[in-house]
Amino acid sequence: MPSSLHRRQFLTTTTAGALGLAGMGYFSQLKAEESTSPNEKLNIGCIGVGGRGENNVRDVRHENIVALCDIDESRMGDGLKYSPDAKQFHDFRKMLEMPGIDAVTVSTADHTHAVAAAMALRMGKHVYCEKPISHTVYEARTLAKLAKENKRVTQLGTQIHAGDNYRRVVELIQSGAIGPVTEAHAVVHTIWGGPKKLKHAPLPKGIDWDLWIGPAQERQYDREYHPGGWRCWWAFGSGAAGDMGCHLLDLVHWSLDLKHPTKVAAFGPPVDPETAPRGLRTEYEFPASEKNPAVKVFWYDGEQIPKAIHGQKVGDFGILFVGEKGNLWATYTDHKLYPEEKYKDFTPPPQSIPASIGHHKEWTEACKTGGTTTCNFDYGGRLSENVLLGIVAYRSGEAFDWDATNLKTSSDVANRYLHKEYRKGWTL
Repeated sequence: MPSSLHRRQFLTTTTAGALGLAGMGYFSQLKAEESTSPNEKLNIGCIGVGGRGENNVRDVRHENIVALCDIDESRMGDGLKYSPDAKQFHDFRKMLEMPGIDAVTVSTADHTHAVAAAMALRMGKHVYCEKPISHTVYEARTLAKLAKENKRVTQLGTQIHAGDNYRRVVELIQSGAIGPVTEAHAVVHTIWGGPKKLKHAPLPKGIDWDLWIGPAQERQYDREYHPGGWRCWWAFGSGAAGDMGCHLLDLVHWSLDLKHPTKVAAFGPPVDPETAPRGLRTEYEFPASEKNPAVKVFWYDGEQIPKAIHGQKVGDFGILFVGEKGNLWATYTDHKLYPEEKYKDFTPPPQSIPASIGHHKEWTEACKTGGTTTCNFDYGGRLSENVLLGIVAYRSGEAFDWDATNLKTSSDVANRYLHKEYRKGWTL
């Protein structure tokens, strides 16, 4: 059982005294829930409870949700309907100081993922963080290191990883159904970018804008940023690749057991210093491994998606694996082998990857048993790094060789985009 659960009796007793009688009743309730059972429920705090955050609150409600945090008062109710008695916060830093929290979910805008997750890990809390794990490559590597050093259970929010279809595709690729794979192409029609005109509307009541900005450089509130448009802006997100890259490229990395690319290049319209493009194409080269040959991985989003690849028609959402014997096209929920005539009577390999108990449940159970997860920050951090390297290549305008060991590219310009300067008062 996690050490934080065993510490709870000490924490609740000492802190309740400091908070006075008003806090005593609340923390006594937590103390009453103490148990030596391995099935004891976790006390979870949720950072960001609107939008994707609401889904994460819902999906961990089988545990004790004791705290909810959001900078927008109007979105707090999205989380409260699943845990009406949870203590409410606007500042996640104050929430994390609340005694008795074992684990946290992080569902903020991308630019705040790393600072929230890093603080939680250093405080000994398990972390579930939305994708990508961070806003910069350096942050992703740092979080993976912190998770390992603090021996915490982590999970990247790539929920489709738990789906049966992804498991069947991995079995097909790894069984050699289409032969050795030399290329993989991920396609998504999503557009998060393009020139934007700021409206500079008054700040709505109930939003703590300074906390939303967090580690980013200070700027005036605008409806283009919050609640969802932040994905278009480099200051807060990474366009369609940041939004969808981990979901689709997850299947490629899992199937081919990919680690770090050796070369990265990206193409699209002229770079805008403020906003992501309306379409991006990224190319990665991965070295051969013990089980697989060298492979090229391609990412296409928005206005850069192709209608066909090597003569094979593709849809506007999915992954095409190109093998020496045939091709495989996969989406979230289905897959198909090509050429169809060749695979008409094909018998798939026996199922070898067991069904998931659920992406969130996998995390909460591992927190309680000391187990691990399929998208922990080692795997999920590496996946996020690779997605973000495509952004580095595009924004720098330079293709580069990647030295994953030393976290360095062959381009001085690209190296400047591996991390960013935080606003005063904020740190990783």
